[in-house]
Amino acid sequence: MQFDALIIGGGAAGLSCALILGSAKNKAYAKDKHIGIVVHQKTSHLQTALFNNVLGLTPGTTGASVLESGKQQLTKLYPHVEQIEGEKVLELEKIKNGFKIKTNKHTYQSKIVVVAVGYTNLMHIKGLEQYVEPHPRSAIEKDRIWLKNTDHLIEENLYVAGSLAGWRSQFAICSGSGAHVATDILTLWNEGNHAKVHDKIEE
Repeated sequence: MQFDALIIGGGAAGLSCALILGSAKNKAYAKDKHIGIVVHQKTSHLQTALFNNVLGLTPGTTGASVLESGKQQLTKLYPHVEQIEGEKVLELEKIKNGFKIKTNKHTYQSKIVVVAVGYTNLMHIKGLEQYVEPHPRSAIEKDRIWLKNTDHLIEENLYVAGSLAGWRSQFAICSGSGAHVATDILTLWNEGNHAKVHDKIEE
């Protein structure tokens, strides 16, 4: 299966990235794009999170509920974004015109890949080893990692978002990181013209 953009990871960064990309469906430069997300969430730190300090979230909201509601929001508003459930990415291989992504069940191809999984040293995706370094914004004893990048870009058409991009593990920061990557991809699709997507209340 061929994607124009495939996001690996269904946490704050991955879902935020998917929502922004999905919301551009009426833009000429994005309307025919095939977008997917591997919504693997088992290792997300959101599973045990409790939010009292996040703008827009009711105090006491759990991370687990955000994960579930995020998938539902994506399904309801942007059903053209394909959610791949029950699969874990094992390998990423660069090929002509993009990447080959192997999971425990299937193989996919995508022109653009966004890696948005957690930043623990349990992250083992073959093909990314050369980019792994100690996390620059985490205590050394926690043994966290990042994928070395410049402004979220690891190499051409390969992005990283969230705490794995080197940011602190804070919900708002990781969400913003995913949104940032999405607007960079939209800008790329828009032939380099800066792109973002806003919804407005109609008067």
